[in-house]
Amino acid sequence: CVLQPTECFLSQPEEKQESTVKAKRRKKKKISDVLQNSAPKPGVPADLQNLLTRHFGENRSVIEIEELKLSDSCFLPANDLSHSFSSYLKEICPKWAKLRRNHKEKKSVVMLVLCSSALRSLELIKSMTAFKGDCKVLKLFAKHIKIKEQMNMLEKGVFHIGVGTPGRVKALVEQDGLCLNSTKYMILDWNWRDQKLRRMMDIPEVLYKHLYILYSLYSLLLFLVLRSWSVKFSFC
Repeated sequence: CVLQPTECFLSQPEEKQESTVKAKRRKKKKISDVLQNSAPKPGVPADLQNLLTRHFGENRSVIEIEELKLSDSCFLPANDLSHSFSSYLKEICPKWAKLRRNHKEKKSVVMLVLCSSALRSLELIKSMTAFKGDCKVLKLFAKHIKIKEQMNMLEKGVFHIGVGTPGRVKALVEQDGLCLNSTKYMILDWNWRDQKLRRMMDIPEVLYKHLYILYSLYSLLLFLVLRSWSVKFSFC
């Protein structure tokens, strides 16, 4: 009798389920989900100061960060979300007619409105009709408008209001196309929300591609404020 060799198999331990090896990933909440469950709040000076502190915190000392701060007296009351853009501007700038008449300087504006995009700029320009009257408004964004064209317009004419994005405004200031010494009001389009309920500082691509330019511009404004530049900031 010949015994046939038999194959021997070693029992393999059962593989642990992937779920027990890897930690369960938490479902990341979208910013739109968070904002949907939170009531809209008007912007306050601390919002801008906190963004500046976070941006400069790693590269500047505590003393240098303190020097970046503006006093609350530099800020006007924010839009409490019950006003239209025109009615809000009328409230914070009751002497606009006089300021408009007295403004004769070229390469400058009395009021500067900063927002997140060219399309939003156009919306704001249309919505301020009741406030601006017959004053001249200049579009300060890059879409379909060359910077040289804007510089020529500022040099040849007198404009009262500039509405645009931080990037184009910063470029104009750096190239001496726009002077801010005559600017009395700096309006930040802080409270506007897109279809996903996001404000401009809630959108990563805007925060890192646009607001960092606002930081640079803001630093320049601080330098001017320290030289007795009388400007008022506001959140619309």
